[in-house]
Amino acid sequence: MKLVIFDVDGTLVDSQAHILAAMSGAFEAHGLPVPPQAEVLGIVGLSLPEAMARLAPERPDLNAGLVEAYKASFVKTRAAVSGDVLHPLFPGAAEALAGLRGQDEVLLGIATGKSRRGLDPSIAQHGWQGWFQTIQTADHHPAKPHPSMIEACLSEMGMDAGDAVMVGDTTFDLEMARAAGVAGIGVAWGNHPPQHLNPVADYMLDDWAGLAPALAQLWGSA
Repeated sequence: MKLVIFDVDGTLVDSQAHILAAMSGAFEAHGLPVPPQAEVLGIVGLSLPEAMARLAPERPDLNAGLVEAYKASFVKTRAAVSGDVLHPLFPGAAEALAGLRGQDEVLLGIATGKSRRGLDPSIAQHGWQGWFQTIQTADHHPAKPHPSMIEACLSEMGMDAGDAVMVGDTTFDLEMARAAGVAGIGVAWGNHPPQHLNPVADYMLDDWAGLAPALAQLWGSA
């Protein structure tokens, strides 16, 4: 058996506009200047407390408030906009997941910096109920790149690190993979630019069509 673990935001789902809007709402609610877009995208993948600590290091007293304001802004925006518009899948993602799901020897997992409350709408929107055999969220783990999420995936599935890969769009995803001893596959369309991912990725994908050949190379199959 093999295990393919996916990040969500920036990897499978294009939620960039939603994240930027929610972050703007959080900082504006506290009368703080909104961080530049590049800085906001740079923290995608971290848990919210860690993200806010990096974006507003001079105001640790507001960390909890910024986290709650972000959550409120995120929920408000999601309620106001159609999910299909707000969180579309990246081109080819649905086909890639379906192809893996059709292989009896492949299991699917999620390791995301989102909370389960934040993840469930995406699962419902895209019809992923029952698709992922192991799901790890920020509710019960340290922030990426700590390997806890991947280690929990491996433990739940009873698998060795050599039989698993992590697919993600940030350096946090790939550093987490390296820390857990699993291969890391980076995607070129996410929140961190490819030049940041290349040094820590075992493979890079320019599109989802490249996933199957990358897995074949990693696992020595034709």
